[in-house]
Amino acid sequence: MPVFHRTRLAADIAGKLVGAPATSASGSGLFLAAPRRTGKSTFLREDLRPALQALGTTVIYVDLWEDRGADPGDVIVAAIRGELARREGVVTRLARSSGLDKVSVGGVSFSLDRVGMARGVTLSAALAALSDETRSLIVLVIDEAQQAITSPKGSDALFALKAARDELNSSAHHGLRIVATGSNRDKLAMLRSSKDQAFFGAPLVNFPPLGLDYIEWYVSQLPFADELDVAQVHAWFVEAAHRPEVLGAAVDEIVFDFEATPGTYAERLHAGIRRQIDAASQEALRVVHSLTPLQSSVLRVLAESGSAYAPFEARTLQRYRERMQQIAPGSPVEPDIANVQQALAALQDKALVWRAARGVYALEDSFLAELMADSGLIDRAPPLATG
Repeated sequence: MPVFHRTRLAADIAGKLVGAPATSASGSGLFLAAPRRTGKSTFLREDLRPALQALGTTVIYVDLWEDRGADPGDVIVAAIRGELARREGVVTRLARSSGLDKVSVGGVSFSLDRVGMARGVTLSAALAALSDETRSLIVLVIDEAQQAITSPKGSDALFALKAARDELNSSAHHGLRIVATGSNRDKLAMLRSSKDQAFFGAPLVNFPPLGLDYIEWYVSQLPFADELDVAQVHAWFVEAAHRPEVLGAAVDEIVFDFEATPGTYAERLHAGIRRQIDAASQEALRVVHSLTPLQSSVLRVLAESGSAYAPFEARTLQRYRERMQQIAPGSPVEPDIANVQQALAALQDKALVWRAARGVYALEDSFLAELMADSGLIDRAPPLATG
């Protein structure tokens, strides 16, 4: 399958990561925010990882959305164990540090299952052994990193990585960099915006969206490219929030419409993009309109509040009451802490709301606030934070 490569961007990011001194802010990690389904994960796998490897680093890639049912802490530890398992010398080092003279066949004497366990080998020790064996900078890339703070194990893994970073960035080893990406800037910021978080102060930047060069490449692959104006298609792509899936679905409508005729492809492509956008919006709104009055009230107040949302404060409870009166006048349901908690749990089950392990809530998809505002369901949402 053809892949659009962003080699210049990958080389730029890789060079800055590798060249950054451990005392700089990027020594704490680099956080990249980009909306969902805009090509971020493809870039990490196809461009950034090879660029980092070309500079002699050891890259460990973790996708915390690959298995949504797994605890994110377990996923992080499993990825590190997987890299260790590929290197016999590292396993031997860890075995010896555990008091064993050798590793028996089949891992009976020493098992990598001990890595990351409470009474086993710490992640810091494991990564230090990997650093010493490879004599290279280690880069851990965590895709959808905000999922880590949805569980105690995930939060613990982040603090373990902080300890590992501090150890590996000392003069005794060869360095550790963390690259964390996320589809919601507010959620990703929770990992580095307060002093009680593992990567406090790490730089958080917006990942550049796919642009005109991507559209030039994409259009060149199409059998009806001669009917399309690249600048016009790019404008339609911007309407689709830079999401390749929307563009691809609209193209498929044309390719598999055997009655499509030459001379109509540009018009049909634009119409198909609009249909894809509208269909996604209508499906999201259908879920919103299926909510109970209390669930709808809670969702609307959350969407209007953004990062300032405080679910159980007295003034927030009053806002729920006001929304309830608008949605279901005369409803006997009284918003209180218990049923608001139930409403938030239901919204999580419907994949509308995301919750961090420490009780902070946010919309699962930030585009929902814009959609609800455009539909008149809420007042215009506050702008996303830029710091």
